[in-house]
Amino acid sequence: MFGLGMPEILLILAIALIVIGPKKLPELAKTIGRSLGEFRRAAQDLKASADLEDSPAAPPEVLADTDTKPQDSSSTESSG
Repeated sequence: MFGLGMPEILLILAIALIVIGPKKLPELAKTIGRSLGEFRRAAQDLKASADLEDSPAAPPEVLADTDTKPQDSSSTESSG
């Protein structure tokens, strides 16, 4: 993934265990896992919304039909 092999990962875990302590390490790992999951979901949502913005919402002929306003029946009646 980042060029880390098993010895490097074990060294990082050993240092984390010494610095953070055995009681806080599982809590920290759970928090990091949840944060990564939330970040991935947010990234997927952002990608999906960017894909929606790139695609046209409706064909141009449908948009042209909605630009014309329906005539009001009271304006077509003749007065007098």
